[in-house]
Amino acid sequence: MGRTILAVLAGLVVAWITITLCEFGGVILHPPAPGTNLADPDALAAHIAGAPPAAMALVLLGWVAGAFDGGLVAALISRLHKRGAALTIGVLVVLGVIANSLMIPHPLWMTVAGLLLPIPAAWLASRLVGGRRKDAA
Repeated sequence: MGRTILAVLAGLVVAWITITLCEFGGVILHPPAPGTNLADPDALAAHIAGAPPAAMALVLLGWVAGAFDGGLVAALISRLHKRGAALTIGVLVVLGVIANSLMIPHPLWMTVAGLLLPIPAAWLASRLVGGRRKDAA
């Protein structure tokens, strides 16, 4: 059980790093205007509304890749609960997407895809690692 908790924590860190890197890529594709205060919700909403689809797709890619990468790491570390550890990462990413979408307005396509894709991505990662090992005790 302790190894599974460690696996989920490690997977969460990897997911966070992946998502952050992709979000930085979105900022590079669509940097805020000089002097824009992104801490102001109205300014942030206006910035996102003007973002090109490629920048938004990069953020979405981060959510999906974060669930995949984090799920892969969680499944690799966990001995007995590979699929459960990976799917936990997928669920946590979806919860992050929900929280993010409630705080920051996103295009509908992005929110829907962000809700639907992370869990299958984490599941796929667990499938690549394989199921329960026969020699695991």
